Amino acid sequence: MKPLIAVTGATGSTGSQVVAQLRQQDWPVRALVRQIDARSQQLHQLGAQVVVADLFEPDQLDTALRGTQRAYYCPPTHPHMLDSATAFAVAAQEAGLEALVVLSQWLASASHPSILTRQHFLADRMFAAVSGIAHVTVNPGYFAHNYLQTIDIAAQLGILPNPIGESRNAPPSNADIAAVVVGALTDPARHDGRTYHPTGPALLDASEMTAIIGRVLGRTVHPKSVPPFIFTKAMRASGYDAFMTAQTRTYLTEHRRGTFAHGGPTDHVEQVTGRPAETFETTSREYAQLPAARRTPAQLARVLGNLTRTAVTPGGGRARPDRDQAGAGPVPARLAIDDPEWLATH
Repeated sequence: MKPLIAVTGATGSTGSQVVAQLRQQDWPVRALVRQIDARSQQLHQLGAQVVVADLFEPDQLDTALRGTQRAYYCPPTHPHMLDSATAFAVAAQEAGLEALVVLSQWLASASHPSILTRQHFLADRMFAAVSGIAHVTVNPGYFAHNYLQTIDIAAQLGILPNPIGESRNAPPSNADIAAVVVGALTDPARHDGRTYHPTGPALLDASEMTAIIGRVLGRTVHPKSVPPFIFTKAMRASGYDAFMTAQTRTYLTEHRRGTFAHGGPTDHVEQVTGRPAETFETTSREYAQLPAARRTPAQLARVLGNLTRTAVTPGGGRARPDRDQAGAGPVPARLAIDDPEWLATH
């Protein structure tokens, strides 16, 4: 009988893909979710056990992991993420897990200005130090999803907001990130102790990505340069909290400095799955089929309404959420691209 695998963040962008891919291979899955809703019902329909559990509550994690043998831990985007990671590591040991796959960050470093990135650095080392459990780290960079969130603007107005300047990236798809996780979960002995950096197959700049998006949409699309604070204003207008937008603004600064091109592209997707990584065009075609990318009067009105809300939404600074929610941070703080230790190990 195949081992039961626990998946956290099971309704999220990678977690939902991990559940679906495991179930396609007939692996038993226990999906950990925050609440029962339409998304969690879809997981149930795939044949997964659905369990409500708060990733910050040790007792709930103990109960949720009981009887499982392997797990995927997707850390929450939260100023106290390290509390959750610690609780999960303890619960994993209590449950006697044989294997654990953890989603991290390509940027993870000890003195980064982002709280979340510093905590990923510490969580990576904590999980690696847990004895008796096979451990794999998956640390993607800037997802293809992040660029394609604005495909609705491209479809309706023929422009694609570009907050990354002239920098390049080999963006991985959600499906490929999940496929690396699934490969490690289903054959942990082969991957124990490894760190994988899944990327797409080619480095692309904003102009090249915009041309691809225009091609899949069947219309001319031009990149429109916008400063990072406008991009994070749009995030706030869309409902993202101040913490998430503060971290994103730092990541956009890294992007503009070329950090996500460093070390890429890799062949890690093919190493783990046996097939090449999905191209950005393939991923874009999937997004082009979404209702938001259809050129209709209703969708045009929605896009114009969102742009109006962005214009009147307060921008918010980069430093304040970090300072208010997790202390002063390292002195001096250094972006990953300016950190000699990070460069030497990446």
